[in-house]
Amino acid sequence: MKRRLIVTGSAGLIGSEICAYFGSLGWEIYGVDNNQRAAFFGPEGDVTRNRERTESTVDGYKHYNIDIRDRVKIPGLVKAAKPDAIVNCAAQPSHDLAAQIPFDDFDINAAGTLNLLEAARRHSPDAVFVHMSTNKVYGDAPNEIAMKELATRWDYADKQYESGIPETFRIDRSKHSLFGASKLAADVLVQEYGRYFGMKTCALRGGCLTGPNHAGVELHGFLSYLAKCNIEGRMYKIYGYKGKQVRDNIHSFDVARFVEEFIGRPRCGEVYNLGGGKGNSCSILEAFETAASITGKKMIYEYTGKNREGDHICYYSDLGKARSHYPDWSITKSLDDIFEEIISSWEDRIAKTGKNRTVKKGEQV
Repeated sequence: MKRRLIVTGSAGLIGSEICAYFGSLGWEIYGVDNNQRAAFFGPEGDVTRNRERTESTVDGYKHYNIDIRDRVKIPGLVKAAKPDAIVNCAAQPSHDLAAQIPFDDFDINAAGTLNLLEAARRHSPDAVFVHMSTNKVYGDAPNEIAMKELATRWDYADKQYESGIPETFRIDRSKHSLFGASKLAADVLVQEYGRYFGMKTCALRGGCLTGPNHAGVELHGFLSYLAKCNIEGRMYKIYGYKGKQVRDNIHSFDVARFVEEFIGRPRCGEVYNLGGGKGNSCSILEAFETAASITGKKMIYEYTGKNREGDHICYYSDLGKARSHYPDWSITKSLDDIFEEIISSWEDRIAKTGKNRTVKKGEQV
C-alpha cells in the first residue's frame, strides 16, 4: 500500500517541490492550495502554473482547493486520507504585507497551523508533521551581534556566530514584524504538539527558500524577484543597509531532501535552522553581480536608506544541528547552481509570454 502525504501550499515553491520529490518515491500525494498568493500579490504571484505542472507530472497527485483555515474541510481531509505524514507549506509569506492584513496573516500562519495540528491529533496522531517556519522567528535580535562591514557585505564579527545562527538563539525581546510574530506562534505550537501530545513534529526555520519554480514578487522571493528584474530591465529597490544585507539561500530540492530525512527518522517537537549556510550566502550587491555575470545585463536599481521593519542586517543558518541529527543530508545545490536555474526558468517563462524585453521608465508591467 502506498504511503500517503498531505502537502499544504502544494502549488508554492516548496510545496510543489515536495509533491514532485515524494511522488517520485511512490507516495500518494494530497495537495492543498487555494492560490491565495494571487490574492496577496496579484497575477505575478499566481501559482496556477505550478499546480498544473504538478497535476500533469506527479503520479498519484490529488488536488484540493481548500483554505487551511477551514475547520470543517481540513479535518475532513485528514480523517479521510489518514496520512502517514503532513507537510505544512501554506502561509502568508510577506512580512511587509502582514502589516496591511494582520488578521489574514495571523489566521493563516498561526490559526491555520493550529487547525492542521489539531486535525492530525484527532484523526491521524501517528502522522509525522513537518512545518515550514522561518528565520524571522528570531526577530531582529541577530542585528545585535557585532558586525563587520566588508566591501560588498556585512558579516558577523563575533566568532561565536562564525558558522551562523544556531537554534538556541533567543526568539523574544526583539522586533519580528507581524509576519514573524504569527510564524513564531505557529512554530511554538508545532513544538508544543510534539512535547505535550508526543506527536512527531518539527519546525524548519528556513533561510531564503528558493528555486526555479518560485513566483518571486517584490514583497517576497528575494533571488527570484531579483533575477526577474535583471532579465526584464526592471528597477530593483534596495531598502537600507547599503545593499550589503546578507541572506543564505537554499534550493527547494535540498529542503525536500531534509523533509524526507526527518520523516524517515522523526523526533518530537524539534526545530532546525534550514538555510544555505554561510557557503550559500550572498548580499544584494553580490547577487547583482552574479545575475549580471550570467545574463550579461547590468542591474538597474535605486537605493532608499530606510530598511524594512525587523529586517536582518546579516543572517545565515548554522546547519550543525541538522547535519548532526541527519548526517546523510547536506547541501547539494550551490549558490551558482541556484542562480543558473532561476535565471533559466525566468527566461523561459518570459519568452513564452512574449515579455522578454526591457521595461521603459514609467511603464506599467
